[in-house]
Amino acid sequence: MKKIICRSAVFIGTVAGLSCLHTSIPTTVGLVGTYRLIEATTIRGHDTTRTMIDSSKTEMIKIFNDAYFSFFNHDKFRGKDSTALFVSGAGKYKLDGTTYTEHLEYCTARAWEGRTFTFDLSMRGDTLIQEGREELPDQGVMQTIKEIYVKVK
Repeated sequence: MKKIICRSAVFIGTVAGLSCLHTSIPTTVGLVGTYRLIEATTIRGHDTTRTMIDSSKTEMIKIFNDAYFSFFNHDKFRGKDSTALFVSGAGKYKLDGTTYTEHLEYCTARAWEGRTFTFDLSMRGDTLIQEGREELPDQGVMQTIKEIYVKVK
């Protein structure tokens, strides 16, 4: 009897461990919360920029409730040096499987307001990965992005 219980425990532990390796499909309920950006990749034409976020200098968070998203990005020096930065935006979103569509209603970059963007969204544990295209031809923006966030506890 002990062998059966031990084998069951090992099997369950192995399955639980393996499930952490797979990407889950987010649901609106599972998405709700606040996430901190830790890495961003932007591809424009043949140029790729990969940024590991230095949280001592800047911080970006993205917040989801059941229907709306918002994001805030700012420097940690309160705008008092050459790294001065503040960007924010918000609007409604829709999640259909891994297809995440956001309608940007408010944005400090006003030319981005009223635009709709569609991305692939995946979750691995507390990590949220958003990938897709941002296209604003009238603004000269044609880029692919990949943003990696970690849920704030």
